Amino acid sequence: MDLPTPKLDEVCTLHVELDVIREMGAGRAGHRRIIPIVGGTVTGARLAGRILNLGADWQTIFVGGLAELDTRYAVETDDGAIIEIINYGFRHGPEEVLAAVARGEEVDPTAYYMRTHARLETGDERYDWVNRTLFVGVGARFQQAVQVTLYALT
Repeated sequence: MDLPTPKLDEVCTLHVELDVIREMGAGRAGHRRIIPIVGGTVTGARLAGRILNLGADWQTIFVGGLAELDTRYAVETDDGAIIEIINYGFRHGPEEVLAAVARGEEVDPTAYYMRTHARLETGDERYDWVNRTLFVGVGARFQQAVQVTLYALT
């Protein structure tokens, strides 16, 4: 029996505004830091709105430069629904590229790997489909922002 081949449907692009990094220092698994999420926008055919001023990215940076991204924040859609986003992923690449990203320089997003999987949840019936959909994301890091395009796995 042939199983269906999954497809990706673009849902939205998240433009996530960040506050200054709060360094925690060395943890059990690597260097820990918290990056507060303070706002942003959501644009797309299926989701549009604003990112609320709450949430954070709780990162672990491992030896070799791999960043484990572990975020939780919320979106308010243009029509008033609140949607929670839990986004988990990895960022890694050549040492010199990651150093340029860390300095806040503009770096071609194809020069490094930044991928996530996201879980969205809401109690708003108009967006119930997000509760039953798996999402993957492709991202880029900027000086005080992150951009992630989310795709529904269909």
